[in-house]
Amino acid sequence: MGRFDGRVALITGAASGIGRATAIRMAADGATIVGFDRDTDGLTSVAAEITKAGCAMTTVAGDVSIRADCIAAVDVAVSIHGRLDILANVAGVTWAEHVADITETGWRQMMDVNVSGTLWCAQAALPHLIEHHGNIINIASNAGLMGQAYTVAYSTAKGAVVNMTRALAMEYAKQPVRINAVAPGGVDSPMSRDFTMPDNLDHTLMQPYIGFRPMADPTELANVIAFVASDEASRMHGAIVSVDGGLTAG
Repeated sequence: MGRFDGRVALITGAASGIGRATAIRMAADGATIVGFDRDTDGLTSVAAEITKAGCAMTTVAGDVSIRADCIAAVDVAVSIHGRLDILANVAGVTWAEHVADITETGWRQMMDVNVSGTLWCAQAALPHLIEHHGNIINIASNAGLMGQAYTVAYSTAKGAVVNMTRALAMEYAKQPVRINAVAPGGVDSPMSRDFTMPDNLDHTLMQPYIGFRPMADPTELANVIAFVASDEASRMHGAIVSVDGGLTAG
């Protein structure tokens, strides 16, 4: 038997990277997956892989930055599968830039996807998660735990996810639900491969965290996320789990 047999997991950002790896890992552990992403081609691809392995996945196309889309994704999970046990808030965006180059549009996108999307999905899912003694895993970042040059917007957004997780955990401390976050370092994913640094940067400011250790494979993060979502982590609530190869240790 799998540790998620009979459970339904809604995973945002499921089309690629950490989200895709998490969907595959949880499906292998018995979960029925509901994948939520804007990338319909990516969703189709991961769903095909999961169903080929004899597991179940429903796909929902939508944008986490739109509250109505988040509500709809939760509604799909519950209406089709009858319950919701796990929410993995993986969807995110990132880029680097000089502070002087931050625009209103870019700032809003960074906050809307990384922060608002996490909140809207949690808000919609919580009543169902409480009903089934479920849990939320938010994906933060080591950038939300330490200052990083040229990532003011991203670090601000992920810092918000860290403290959103803690605040949610406190507010729901007496309810049968667990809320935690995983904070990765560098991950070899499509998002990180598209990551570009700004022109005229000062490389000495990057030394503390560039090339510290090889980037993680998304499956390494998926393994941690699956553990945090499982009954083996039943005492974890309000925790921020760093998975960055020790970067934030010193």
